[in-house]
Amino acid sequence: MDNRSLYGRRKFTNALGLVLSALSMALGLIGLTWILWTLLYNGLTALGPDFFLQSTPAPGTPGGGMANAIVGSLLMVAFATLVSTPIGILAGIYLAEYGSLSRFGSLTRFVTDIMLSAPSIVIGLFVYAIAVATTRHFSGWAGSLALSLIAVPVVVRTTENMLKLVPGSLREAAFALGAPRWKVSLSVTLRAVRGGVLTGVLLAVARIIGETAPLLFTALNNQFFTADMSKPMANLPVVIYNFAMSPYEDWQRLAWGGAALIALIVLTINIATRILFRDKLRS
Repeated sequence: MDNRSLYGRRKFTNALGLVLSALSMALGLIGLTWILWTLLYNGLTALGPDFFLQSTPAPGTPGGGMANAIVGSLLMVAFATLVSTPIGILAGIYLAEYGSLSRFGSLTRFVTDIMLSAPSIVIGLFVYAIAVATTRHFSGWAGSLALSLIAVPVVVRTTENMLKLVPGSLREAAFALGAPRWKVSLSVTLRAVRGGVLTGVLLAVARIIGETAPLLFTALNNQFFTADMSKPMANLPVVIYNFAMSPYEDWQRLAWGGAALIALIVLTINIATRILFRDKLRS
């Protein structure tokens, strides 16, 4: 085989790979666009003032909204973020700065990877066994605990990966000035990648905000408005699931509105993360 035929074969293979890659990307975009269009087309009509101001209606009752579910989701996601953020960041610092070669660090990475890939329903059943079954009642605290267990590994891995991007010369310069290791980790390396770490936190929030299975076993649901985390609490994913499976058209309309709201929130978080921290991540 001469050089000309070999060059033509390689050129054809490259063109074929590019075409297949473009087709795969187009199919993915078409699917995502279809999903978003369906959600927005069916859900935006339900996002009126009553949707945000009124609680979920009784079966067969027209009107109503999802104020109780929105407040419940916000409270549980907020507390889950408050719990998972410091734990995840500190664990990521340990893995990147102290436990890179230790057995305990390797074990922590292994467990973190398992938690990242574990189905959320398994985490929900675990929290049900240790929190709900022991206290014999569902609660918003149990739901927040389940969500925090899902968010922690995301923050841990993001923090560790971002800290590994910090050049070693930056650490050596800080050590040369006499700074202790803990201060170098918190004031130098972590500050250098704070944009990427915050991005990981926001991505963790975007993941847990739509989780349904863990909340079915922990927070359950509540038709009435409540901010008491020690009681069963309404939340958007579970309410959407229940309303979408119901035979009532008003409930189905509210389910479409809730699904569209979650999609818009996740979309906003991802877009804002890329825009706000694009320059910091590059630097």
